[in-house]
Amino acid sequence: MPEPSAPPTPPVPLAALLADGALGLRLVAGLPDAAAKGVAVHWVHTSEMADPYPYLLGGELLLTAGVQLTDAHTDTYVRRVVEAGATALGFGVAPVYDTVPAGLVEACDRYRLPLLEIPRRTPFTTVARGVWRLMAEARHRELRRVTEAQQGLASAAARPDPVPAVLRQLAVRLGGRAVLFAPDGAELHATGRDPAPGSRTALARLARVVAPPHGTATDTAGGAPLAAYALGGGQGLVLGVAAGSREAGDRTVTGMAVVLLSLLTAPHQGAAEAARSAALVRLLLGATPADAAPLLGPGPWTVVHAHGGDTPFAPSALAAALGSALAESDGATVRVLTDRPVTAQPGWTLGVSAPAGPAALPGADAQARRALRRAEATRAELVQHREPGPDALTALVPPKEAAAHARSRLAPIADSPALTETLRTWLSLHGSWDRTAVALTVHRNTVRQRITRCATLLEADLDEADVRMELWFALRWL
Repeated sequence: MPEPSAPPTPPVPLAALLADGALGLRLVAGLPDAAAKGVAVHWVHTSEMADPYPYLLGGELLLTAGVQLTDAHTDTYVRRVVEAGATALGFGVAPVYDTVPAGLVEACDRYRLPLLEIPRRTPFTTVARGVWRLMAEARHRELRRVTEAQQGLASAAARPDPVPAVLRQLAVRLGGRAVLFAPDGAELHATGRDPAPGSRTALARLARVVAPPHGTATDTAGGAPLAAYALGGGQGLVLGVAAGSREAGDRTVTGMAVVLLSLLTAPHQGAAEAARSAALVRLLLGATPADAAPLLGPGPWTVVHAHGGDTPFAPSALAAALGSALAESDGATVRVLTDRPVTAQPGWTLGVSAPAGPAALPGADAQARRALRRAEATRAELVQHREPGPDALTALVPPKEAAAHARSRLAPIADSPALTETLRTWLSLHGSWDRTAVALTVHRNTVRQRITRCATLLEADLDEADVRMELWFALRWL
């Protein structure tokens, strides 16, 4: 199922830059004012190179003062800028030229590249700040639109007729049509309007090429974007969407609809799944974890932290591969709770806790988090947290005495999670600065500073093997 996430930053209409009086930009060539309104700027790049082509990604407003521009080279320069995919050219009339060169105006008209005159009073950095400001405003508007759409979809899912209600809400939010297709391609329910001639037929054709349970397909018809998603409920159903326009957050909105419809159309739960759903309901209604835990079953349960996956359906696909429906994602890390053995999965890096009962799941979650860090630092597909066996040295010390020693020995750093976790990770990776930096996603100099601070506070020589062993023992009981 799609992973709800923040929408990408929308581009800035060129017309919005031209309308900003503080910038003073003027369209002097390339396209008429009406046509230029459809041009979008994705970012800004400044270059005085004779041929900036190798350094352009496409979608830029390219800024230049024409330092290396000559009459003989003008046509080639503009052609190369257009071939690189730049959307517009901004020309500063200072300090090299007093006016926009006539040859540049003619070349931009010939290649239909919008040419903006940047007045002497407007530095290039001011233009860049103007673009970033407009992008930030556009992103804020899009995030608000996506949030409102997600709230509307959630409310629709709580109605007595949830599936038609979710489809209606999706069609309204996307300004188009939403259809639920049966496995044989028949329309089970459709709502909304056709955004373009031929979109209905094209959407039905697109839905037939999607392969359940995790397939997706996209197309266009008459300029309207089309998409089809196989639902994850195991019924072979497909959601088809024909949107009225292509907005940055539409994929996020549709992803939430796919998640809801997959849940709403899933077959009736078995006894175990129903009990786990009941546990979640109890927690949401205010029960304590201790009261809800028995509904999960005795376990033992394993917590998995995972990084990877490159499709919206990746988290649910990972959970299914691990034999569980209990999964969640914060957009970066996927967490799965399973009562089955965990094996490596293609395309994923996994950190796996030791098996635990329901009451010990918070500790298992911390184990999985640390195991994932170690897996990434060592470039392993899977790292399993291992508890010391009965023959381990730690078993020679009574637990209460070991815990008391750990609290006393580590007291100087116990109030600093950053120092404690850095020391734990650094020791587990045999003192490797680089691997510790990777595991903690910090700079290696930060690791060095934290370890030096630990050594000072603990009054310990961390170059001594005995000291490292003592601290590692203490950390296991903290």
